[in-house]
Amino acid sequence: MPKVALYSQAGSKVGEIELNETVFGIEPNNHVLFEAVVMQRASLRQGTHKTKIRSEVAGGGRKPWRQKGTGRARQGSIRSPQWRGGGTVFGPVPRSYSYKLPKKVRRLAIKSALSSKVLGENVLVLENLAFETPKTKDFKGVLKGLSVDTKALIVTADLDENVALSARNIPGVTVVTASGINVLDVLNHDKLIMTKAAVEKVEEVLA
Repeated sequence: MPKVALYSQAGSKVGEIELNETVFGIEPNNHVLFEAVVMQRASLRQGTHKTKIRSEVAGGGRKPWRQKGTGRARQGSIRSPQWRGGGTVFGPVPRSYSYKLPKKVRRLAIKSALSSKVLGENVLVLENLAFETPKTKDFKGVLKGLSVDTKALIVTADLDENVALSARNIPGVTVVTASGINVLDVLNHDKLIMTKAAVEKVEEVLA
């Protein structure tokens, strides 16, 4: 069973916590991680690109010259694709780039991402994380107490608006719930900071 230090919100070490080996202690599968990241990045694409086909380009209502007798190639419209200002053939149209990996592959990917953070000793677990009012200064104090000065992903068990609002203006800090944890966020941040309740919730779902 992998063990990590358990900290108070003030940043002092209060003990250790055992993590579920089937979630936080597997050998990371790099290929599955790659597939999961590609899938997530693909789903982020807007897909709003559009070019006009010949029927959508203005002009070209009549035949530019008669069919025969001019010595030139026959033409039906000045908005044909071969003309300057004509329509585009096989251009991009609005579409969705999103797709889904099999459920087992997605589960293996998030387990691999979490395990890679544990192997790199980049996981911090807090007893609790709560603020009476939203205050960025207080959140910065928590990070300072934990000696975290890099990009950090904060995972709470449930949505806490005071926590989310306190961290919103801090560059490189992202707050998600245990149900919203994903491969791209985990890999995109240097440190993974989870509350004890969030760890239990993630283990309950993935174990």
